[in-house]
Amino acid sequence: MKRFWTNVTIDADRVVRLDDRPVRTPGRTPLALPTAALAEAVAGEWRDVAETVDPRAMPLTGLANAAIDRIAADPTPFADGLARYAETDLLCYRADSPPELVARQVAIWDPLLDWARDRYDVHFTLVTGIMHRPQPGATVERLAAAVGALDPFRLAALSPVVTITGSLVLALALLESAAAADAVWTAAHVDEDFQAEEWGEDYLAIEAREAKRREFDAAVLFLAALG
Repeated sequence: MKRFWTNVTIDADRVVRLDDRPVRTPGRTPLALPTAALAEAVAGEWRDVAETVDPRAMPLTGLANAAIDRIAADPTPFADGLARYAETDLLCYRADSPPELVARQVAIWDPLLDWARDRYDVHFTLVTGIMHRPQPGATVERLAAAVGALDPFRLAALSPVVTITGSLVLALALLESAAAADAVWTAAHVDEDFQAEEWGEDYLAIEAREAKRREFDAAVLFLAALG
């Protein structure tokens, strides 16, 4: 789509408007945002359009579209999909060697699990290696309840954080401001960073990581704008 508008504004219902026309989601629903800060951030993406709309350069708009079109009508299936990450959370799967990696996982991951234990009154089963072991049923249920209580916009933003990090605990810590975005990113890449230090990185891995970081940062900004 070519740029056809001159001015981008936000109306009283926090709908982003292009001149006199409301922006609509792919499902043809007006793009109404729940907070003024998020409306302004989304409007900023439309102001930044040069000649042609590129959805890849508008991640906040994409997350808002998902919240409105895909999640709002029935949030439960979407929340359930995110909650399943509690069964295989990254922070519960530990290396048995080398000692330097084991120590780094303990130093970075254990405080985050301790936070989750205190916050949700849960316990975690730690696993050495990659063989799956189930988490306690009460743990899965309580973390699922925390996710299920979220509104569609927070669910939309939480989704890329969970999938990129592989950890529901990390996503909830970010959501509840128990860990800063950079700390969450570092925790999610302990193993990858260690391997890169040992063996180096190739340019394809660097490009893939940079793309994931952009998606992660957009989700962080989206959550922050929700207040």
